[in-house]
Amino acid sequence: MPSRTLAFLCLSLALCASALAEPVRLVTGDDYAPFTGKALPAGGMLTEVVAAALQQRHINYSLDWRPWKRGYQKTLSGDYDATFPYVRTAEREALFLFSEPLYTVEQHIFSRAGDVLEIADLPSMQGRRFCYPLGWQPPAIIQQRLDAGQLIRHSPPGLSECARLLLLGRDDFFISDRHLGETAFKLIGVPAEQFRRSESAISRSPLHLLVPRSNPRGAAIIEQFNLGLEALLASGDYQRLLERHLQEDEHAVP
Repeated sequence: MPSRTLAFLCLSLALCASALAEPVRLVTGDDYAPFTGKALPAGGMLTEVVAAALQQRHINYSLDWRPWKRGYQKTLSGDYDATFPYVRTAEREALFLFSEPLYTVEQHIFSRAGDVLEIADLPSMQGRRFCYPLGWQPPAIIQQRLDAGQLIRHSPPGLSECARLLLLGRDDFFISDRHLGETAFKLIGVPAEQFRRSESAISRSPLHLLVPRSNPRGAAIIEQFNLGLEALLASGDYQRLLERHLQEDEHAVP
């Protein structure tokens, strides 16, 4: 390797180590099982993924739990270095750097057992009551109908409340990843027979770690985090971690 290239690599590593000498300040939100949750093992599946990726690179970190909207805003204002897990949107793209995907969710419609709703039914759902937690960004096809006034959104703090309100008849449907939706019903002690998940998915959305573009060490955080995530994937530890969490979720007793 030419001496000039070697010197550049050494300098880059030194600058990165210096930038990440202080712990990375993380924040996430509760009630997003099995992905994040204060009461979940290791704080949830994606909390453990994020921690393991940072540990791969020997990066110290701290983790706080805040309401979703507050944690997002405090990250943007610099109180935290990074937040997770979030989908990519044009608005967020302008404000944040995105990690490689932590996990890809498939969004489905959840309704009461006797109320069959599929994606093809969306144009005829005028006036339906849609439950989606505060601070969550709906899929584009749903947001368009909200903007047009075709759907009525109700935004409680978490998905468990959406599951409860759905079964009480106060809301008509919610949208979430299969694992999230089924876990929400388990958490409120509801048998699977009382709800229905759409056969087709509305969208596939990767979830990411976000670092504000204004953060002076943001690029270094994303670079090192991605390297740690790549190492997790290559070793097989990532898949084993996911399988363990999803198996725990499937066997959880309400």
